[in-house]
Amino acid sequence: MSRGDRVARRLEDIDALLVTEPANLRYVTGFTGSNGFAVVGPQVRRFVTDFRYVEQAKLEVPDFDREQGPQELLAAVSRGLEGVKRLGFDDGHMSVRTHGRLRELLPPHIELVPAAGVVEEVRAVKEPGEILRIGAAAALVDEIYAWLLELGLVGRTERDVAVALEHEMRLRGASGPSFDSIVASAEHGALPHATPRDVPIAADTLVTIDIGAVLDGYCSDCTRTWATGASVPGELEEIYALVLQAQIASLDAVRPGPLGREIDAIARDIIDAAGHGEHFGHGLGHGVGLVTHEAPRLARTGSTPLVAGNVVTVEPGVYLPGVGGVRIEDLVVVTEHGRDVLSKTTKDLLTVE
Repeated sequence: MSRGDRVARRLEDIDALLVTEPANLRYVTGFTGSNGFAVVGPQVRRFVTDFRYVEQAKLEVPDFDREQGPQELLAAVSRGLEGVKRLGFDDGHMSVRTHGRLRELLPPHIELVPAAGVVEEVRAVKEPGEILRIGAAAALVDEIYAWLLELGLVGRTERDVAVALEHEMRLRGASGPSFDSIVASAEHGALPHATPRDVPIAADTLVTIDIGAVLDGYCSDCTRTWATGASVPGELEEIYALVLQAQIASLDAVRPGPLGREIDAIARDIIDAAGHGEHFGHGLGHGVGLVTHEAPRLARTGSTPLVAGNVVTVEPGVYLPGVGGVRIEDLVVVTEHGRDVLSKTTKDLLTVE
């Protein structure tokens, strides 16, 4: 069954779905350009792009009826919608202005119906080929961690390390990082999404390195926290042990069936019992695929049960303002009978000088 068929089968109370968000468009059609849309339904497969991508679309979107649209692509959406009375759109990705213009262009008998999350729900269950690509991107990140261990950290600025590792990713085949790399040492580690500074990494502290690579269009995501000497403050060593305990316990619970919030609660309860609940303010994890953050969510609001084919992160953290922080993150595939951890870099507290 094609991806278009899988999406069409999930449509409820609408005759077709307008797909405009870039990752959703790529998933459904295979199109990697920057301007286009698709209409997908039981009886319709239409793809519209502009002149720049006509030849590209012939190669990437062979199974859709293709059209070169006018300068305003939305003007082409009303064509080929015979029999469509209710057209779904993703209100999570469409601006009010675009919605208003689309309403002006559509025939009055076609109703626009909010239909957020339809493609994302299909994307959340990865095909075997997607899992192989994500696994390759995860393996590349493991290579980068091994390379960093040899490179060394002390004396280099956080920014220099981030730039160097992203360059090395590209040399090893990545199209780039899947997000802005995080290199955060000492007290800067208390910022979960810290921006690397032009500050040298000191000895005898902790440094958190959160990185991902894009390989063949798919993302990876992994975090390790390392020591930069033998005299790390005892408080930070205790935090490391706590985060590792929470990470392993919640990771062991990943399998088909539990809700995202139930997995999140395992890590959160351990950290809360140790008196650091207020220092773990983000969700436990998220889906990874064509983009770094997608469904399903492992968080207090995660109401979706895990199913085989989900690819998620498990990444508890504790962050102490003015002191530092620890986050440990693995990328995990949910299998029929449990889980397969894609991140292979050791979670021991390594010393990197």
